[in-house]
Amino acid sequence: MSVQSKIKRITVPDIRARKGNEPVVCLTGYHAHTARYIDPYVDVILVGDSLGMVMYGMETTLGVTLDMMIAHGSAVVRGTERALVVVDMPFGSYEESPEVAFRNAVRVIKETGCTAVKLEGGKRLAPTIRYLNERGIPVMAHIGLTPQSIQVMGGFKTQGRVEEEWAAIEEDARAVAEAGAFAVVLEGMAEPLAAKITGQIDVPTIGIGASAACDGQILVLEDMLGLSPRAPKFVKEFATLGAQIAGAAEAYAREVRARTFPAVEHTYGMKKVK
Repeated sequence: MSVQSKIKRITVPDIRARKGNEPVVCLTGYHAHTARYIDPYVDVILVGDSLGMVMYGMETTLGVTLDMMIAHGSAVVRGTERALVVVDMPFGSYEESPEVAFRNAVRVIKETGCTAVKLEGGKRLAPTIRYLNERGIPVMAHIGLTPQSIQVMGGFKTQGRVEEEWAAIEEDARAVAEAGAFAVVLEGMAEPLAAKITGQIDVPTIGIGASAACDGQILVLEDMLGLSPRAPKFVKEFATLGAQIAGAAEAYAREVRARTFPAVEHTYGMKKVK
């Protein structure tokens, strides 16, 4: 009799140990079936509040609610066995105080079964990151271009283009790392600055539109698959599923209208997807 060994889920210490070693592979995920497909190949699946734009057609992430994040986080956890699942804390769910952040983060952890949460913000969020970390909630930090602050930033603009901006962003990185963040997302950041920060802090940096010098990379899954109508310029499309979906829908519509669509068999069988 053969015994199948249970797949071991990647842990926070596993990710921390990647600093300066094997790159950390990350993608976003929002539902169980796509999470199941990518789970064997990635180390971290981030249930990002980008789902507001990707799945709900919002202009920004600001309208995403805690309930939405929990619903999608639960689905992703159900669809995975291996990857460490991180869930974004949406705008308004953690900024008020460390206590409010803890209360909402506990709900996310309990109701989704995820391992960690992600918070946007640098030095100002360090006390909250420390508060959560000390109470058993792992935190991934996010600095640079932070979409939840898009109204203040005045748009999706690359951070650190001029050297005068570097000191404050470097201070943000040090503050969140020292507060206990197990990894730091660097988004929309000039490459020399991202490379410098990666060399300064002792936890992995995860780049998105930042630098190949980061300890890992993350992309929005739909951007990578060619499903997003407005993918950022830095994104490489590894598939063109948008065009394939449109083509399949067109072919289906053509058959239905021509009344050539196959008849249904007597038994309603289900194909199992491997």
